[in-house]
Amino acid sequence: MSPRRSYDQYCSAARALDAVGDRWTLLIVRELLGGPRRYTDLHADLPGVSTDVLASRLKDMERDGLTTRRRLLPPGAAYVYELTSRGRELLPVLQALGEWGGAELGDRRPTDAVRAHWFALPLLRGLEGEGLVEVRLDEGEFHVWLGGEGGSVYGDGPAREEPDVRLSLDTGTCEAVSRGALTLLDAVRAGRVAVAGEGTLAKGLREG
Repeated sequence: MSPRRSYDQYCSAARALDAVGDRWTLLIVRELLGGPRRYTDLHADLPGVSTDVLASRLKDMERDGLTTRRRLLPPGAAYVYELTSRGRELLPVLQALGEWGGAELGDRRPTDAVRAHWFALPLLRGLEGEGLVEVRLDEGEFHVWLGGEGGSVYGDGPAREEPDVRLSLDTGTCEAVSRGALTLLDAVRAGRVAVAGEGTLAKGLREG
């Protein structure tokens, strides 16, 4: 485990960067907001990170109280990493960074990797209320929980129970929402997002 590096400045921003300012740390948090993940799953969804760096960051994050590691019961019997309550408090930090960085996205480059669930955080900015939302994109499906107390923010694949609303949109629309060039409500009004469901969330989006 590497020694903790510090800016040695009596400033809350500097102290925060002592803990999460290293390369890859906040992207690991982004992945773990989807719930417990195995090391191999994290490595697969963080293209470009080396195995040594990922292992080092996970150890640092555990030391700093952002993550814990536990062993699954058989037949899984694998170790998974998950965020602590302190780690989950970084959700609004990531959302703010994503909103600020939207203008930097531009058009997708040929070398850019993409995963469907990476769009979960920007889409959350346009959703209000409480409930389970299933999202279908060209790249795949994911689901998000609104207004939940702790726990996972999103999950890969279809929802495991009947969602309150289903959203279907193409990649271009999702990229525009991520860049801040289009709000989710405007995309719904323009017919670029299909909304299915009769619950409060669905009606709010259709009538918004």
